Amino acid sequence: MPEKDTKKPQSGWDLGGTTDTNDDPLLDCLMQLAKLHGRQATRTGLSSGLPLVHNRLTVELFARAADRAGLSARVLRRSLERISSLQLPAVLLLKDRKACVLVAIDEADQQFRILLPETGMGEKTVTKQELEDLYTGYGIFVRPKFRMERQTVEKMSPTSSGKGWFWGTIFESWRIYRDVFLASFLINVFGLASPFFVLNVYDRVIPNAAFETLWVLAIGISVIYVFAAIMRSLRGYFVDEAGKRANLKISAALFQKVLGLRMEARPQSIGSFSRNLQEFESIRDFITSFSITALIDLPFVFLALFVIWYLGGIIVLVQIISILLLLIYTFLVQVPLQKAVEQSFQASSQKNAILIEGLTGLETIKMLGAESQIQRAWEEAVSYIAKWSARSRFLSSSVNHFSYFVQSMSVVVVVIVGVYMISHGNLSQGGLIALVILSRQAIAPMSQVVSLATRYHRARTALKTLNKIMKLPVERPEGKTFLHRSQIEGSIELKNLIFAYPGQTVKILNNLSLKINPAEKVGIIGPIGSGKTTLGKLILGLYEPLSGMVSIDGTDIRQIDPADLRHSIGYVSQDITLFRGTIRDNITMGAHDIDDNTVLRAAELTGVNEFVKKHSMGFDMEVGELGRGLSGGQRQCVALARAMLLDPPVLVLDEPTSNMDNRTEVLLRDNLSKVIKNKTVILISHRASLLEMVDRLIVIDNGTIIADGPKRSVLEALKKGQLNV
Repeated sequence: MPEKDTKKPQSGWDLGGTTDTNDDPLLDCLMQLAKLHGRQATRTGLSSGLPLVHNRLTVELFARAADRAGLSARVLRRSLERISSLQLPAVLLLKDRKACVLVAIDEADQQFRILLPETGMGEKTVTKQELEDLYTGYGIFVRPKFRMERQTVEKMSPTSSGKGWFWGTIFESWRIYRDVFLASFLINVFGLASPFFVLNVYDRVIPNAAFETLWVLAIGISVIYVFAAIMRSLRGYFVDEAGKRANLKISAALFQKVLGLRMEARPQSIGSFSRNLQEFESIRDFITSFSITALIDLPFVFLALFVIWYLGGIIVLVQIISILLLLIYTFLVQVPLQKAVEQSFQASSQKNAILIEGLTGLETIKMLGAESQIQRAWEEAVSYIAKWSARSRFLSSSVNHFSYFVQSMSVVVVVIVGVYMISHGNLSQGGLIALVILSRQAIAPMSQVVSLATRYHRARTALKTLNKIMKLPVERPEGKTFLHRSQIEGSIELKNLIFAYPGQTVKILNNLSLKINPAEKVGIIGPIGSGKTTLGKLILGLYEPLSGMVSIDGTDIRQIDPADLRHSIGYVSQDITLFRGTIRDNITMGAHDIDDNTVLRAAELTGVNEFVKKHSMGFDMEVGELGRGLSGGQRQCVALARAMLLDPPVLVLDEPTSNMDNRTEVLLRDNLSKVIKNKTVILISHRASLLEMVDRLIVIDNGTIIADGPKRSVLEALKKGQLNV
C-alpha cells in the first residue's frame, strides 16, 4: 500500500467503538514516546491549552502536543509491511479508539513488540496477524526535533518574524494552488476559443455557406465550454479548500497566541484588541474569494496580448496603453485610499472598545446615569467611521468607474483602427470581431485586480496589525525547554523582587524578599495598593518581575512549565470571573476527567452545595456571563471550589470571603482547616476569622515587608501602634 498523508485524520479513528471515559490512549502513548526519546514531559504540560475533545487528545491535536515535548509527529497511512525499524518507536491507531506504541519488529519471526496504555504501558509481543486484526492502517510517526541554540530559534521562528505564521500556512497548500494555476491556464486557453470561433464563422463559414463546418465548429466549442465550466468549478473548489485549511490553522494559531500571551503584553483595550482579531476575516475573505483567481489570471493577460498582436498587429498597442492607464490611475489613488482604510480600521477598533465597555458595564452606566456620555462617544466613533468609509468607497468606486471607461473606450479605438486596417486589406471582418472579444479578455483580469484595491488595503492593514500581535511575548516561547514538575512540595521563595505594571513607573513591589516553608500557613495583610494581590500573581507566574526571582521548591518558576505550576496551585483572586455555563462547568473548568464525587467534595468543602441544593437544576444551574445570576458571595464559593477541586499542595487565597456573610465564612474556615494541614497556604485577608487558620503573619506596605513573624506577636505590635501602617 503506498504511503500517503491523511487528509483529514479522524479524532474518533473507529466510529463504531466504545471507550472508557477516563482514559486517553493518545496522551498515554505520547508520554511514553517522550520518555523513550529522553524528553521530560507531564500530561498537564502536553495537553494544557489544547482544544481537547471530551477531555482527550485527538489525532489532529497529537502533533501540537508532541511539539511541546520537542517531538515532530506526522500521521501516515501505512501497512505493517512498510513500517521500518528505523521509524520506531511509533504510535499505531487501533480499532475501538485504542492505540499502542510499536517499539520493535522481529522480521524473521514476524512478531511485534508493543506497549499498551490500558496495561500501564506494559510490553506485549504479538504476531503480525494479531496486530493486523487490530490495526486501522494509520500510524503516527515521531522523531525528535533538532535542538538549536535559543538565539537561532528566535531568529527562525515564524512568530518572531511576524510573517511566517501566515505565509507559511498558505504555502502548505502550494499543491492546491498549483492545481488552481493549472485550471486557470486551461480556462484562459479555452477562453481563446470564442474569438477564433467567430473569426472562422465570419471569414470561412458565411462566405462559403459551409454549414457542415459550422456544426463541427459549434460542437467543438460547446465541448470546450463544458470543460471550461468544469475547470471553473474545480478551481473554485480548490480555492475554497485551500482557504478553509488556512482559515482553520491560522485562526487556531491566532487564538492560541492570545491565550498564551504574557499578562504584561496584554493590550489595555480589550474591545480594540478583539476588533483587531476579528479583522482576520478580511484577510480570510481576500484569500478565499475571487481575489485569488483574479490574481492568478493576471499573467494570462500576456497570452491574450500575444494573440491580439498575432491577429491585429499594432492594435495590441491599444490594450497596452489601456492597461498602463489603469495602472497609473490605480497607483495615484493608493496613498489616499490606504489612509482612508487605516483611519476606518482604527476607528472601528475604538468603536468596538466602546461597545464592549458599554455592554460589560451597563449596570454601572445606568446607576451613574452616564448613558449620554457613552452614547456621545459611540456616535462620534460612528460618525468618524462613516466619514472615512465614504472616502474609501468613493476612491474604490472611482477606480472601478475608470476601469469600465477605459475598457469601453479600448473597444471603440479597436473598432476604429480595425476599420482602417480592413480598408487597407490588412484585417478581415471576422478578425475585427475576434479582436473586440480579445480586447475585453485582455483588460478584464487587470480591471478585476484594480477593483480589489480597497479589499487589498483592508487585508494588508489587518495583516500588519496581526503581525504585531504574533510578535508579542508568550509564556511558552518557541524553542524553550521547561522543567516539568509533576509534584510540588510547597516551598516558596521570593528574592529581591522589583515589579511595576506595564506602562507604570510606580513600583508595586520594591526589593521584596520572602521564604515560605512547605505546609506553612501564612497570612498577608497591608493597606490598599501595598502589593498583596500582585504578590499572589507573581507566585503564579502571571507576571514576570523586573528583577529578582520567584522559586518553587528551589526552582525558578520561569523554568517550570506554566501549566504544571498552576496545576499545583489553587488560586482565588479578588476579582472573581465566572463563565457562561453551569455551576459544574465553572467548578471543573481547566480540569480533565473529574468525577462527580470530586465535584461534590469540593462543593461541600466550600459551601457551594448550600445554595445549589436549593435550586431545582442543582449543579446544572445556569450561570450568566461574568457570573451574572449569582451573588458576590456565591461567586466566591464557586471560585474556592474551583481552587480546591484538584487538591493542590499550595493555596493562594486573595480576600476569598470578602463578599460572604459571617455564617458562610465560619463554615468555610472550619472546613478548610480540616484539609489544609499538609498544604502551603498564603492567605491575603484582613478578616480576623480567616486569620485564625494561619500561624505566621506578614505586613506589607509600599511594596516592602515591614513585619514578619508569628501571628500573635505581629497582631500585638499592630494593636500597640508599633507598626506604621
